[in-house]
Amino acid sequence: MKLRQIRNLAIGAAALLSPVALFGQAIPIEIAASQTQANPTNQQPPSTAMQDSGTNANEVSQTMKDKSFLRHAAEGGLAEVKLGQLAAEKAGSEEVRAFGRKMVDEHTTLNSQIASVADSMGVRLPKTITKEEQAEYDKLSALSGNDFDTEYLTVMVKDHRKDLRDFRDEAAGATDPTLKTTVESGEKVIRDHLITVDKLARDKGVPVPPHGGNKPPAAPTS
Repeated sequence: MKLRQIRNLAIGAAALLSPVALFGQAIPIEIAASQTQANPTNQQPPSTAMQDSGTNANEVSQTMKDKSFLRHAAEGGLAEVKLGQLAAEKAGSEEVRAFGRKMVDEHTTLNSQIASVADSMGVRLPKTITKEEQAEYDKLSALSGNDFDTEYLTVMVKDHRKDLRDFRDEAAGATDPTLKTTVESGEKVIRDHLITVDKLARDKGVPVPPHGGNKPPAAPTS
């Protein structure tokens, strides 16, 4: 009889305790849910890195463009000096020989300025001209007199028109102040060369293609 009473008391106690236990487990879950709904500011804000990704991508793109420009400008500058040296020796007229010397002097200076900027930006510049420029050098080496003048002036007109476009584009986009100053200075040098070689070519009867519907670059005013 006593054993039966003890067992009934135990069962009753378990029945009374189990709802309390269940209720006690449910409280933290409900409180946590209500706190989340009442405090939406607890959510993580957008990452700053994600916000800045567009700006960083633009900076990286411009830096790559700057470095590419410096390499191509260095290659072109080396070719101008090498072809100018050849013109100073082999040109048929004094005007073309003088222009060749001008190319050597002024492109040597510009090449030095470009090399200084490239060094500050950690850009390794080429030490030799391209295969296409070497082929042009070899072609000119086999010519002399008026034939040399015609070919050389034709190449100079083409090269300086392309160089002027490249320098203008870079000057418009460059953000590094030292690079921008160097490019703008180089653009003026290239424009002066183009004005000179255009006139020289016309005076020598060398066909000069139109400037894409645009007027030739105007001579700088003092």
